[in-house]
Amino acid sequence: MQADLPISDLPSNFRHEQKQLVAAGISHWNELRALDDCQISKMIKGQSTARNFKRLRGIAVLVCDLDLAAADAALLMHAGLATVADIARSTPQTIVQNTGRLERQLQIGRPPVVDLATANRWIQLARRRQLKN
Repeated sequence: MQADLPISDLPSNFRHEQKQLVAAGISHWNELRALDDCQISKMIKGQSTARNFKRLRGIAVLVCDLDLAAADAALLMHAGLATVADIARSTPQTIVQNTGRLERQLQIGRPPVVDLATANRWIQLARRRQLKN
């Protein structure tokens, strides 16, 4: 399960936050997911920001709740699908469009990683997760 995996290889824009996570002994996605706003506030030091910590927590929610790879969770979040509810309300076409647009803007130079089948699987996972809650 992805939630039990260590947090590693975060993009460089999270390097300051990763240092603070390590200093706080937070090394797994499920630990990051469990942080509340007060705990995040206490971790902000140096160049780390609440905004980036909250983005990382959002990624952790998708990693833990939907068992997504961190890269997939980050792609969804940055494509405007930041919560389980956002994904559950989406259509496969919307997810493919939004993630594809983001990848083109970033000029990744590879074929899109999200196809309709993958998007549909993520939507079904999100809808099942919502039914559990």
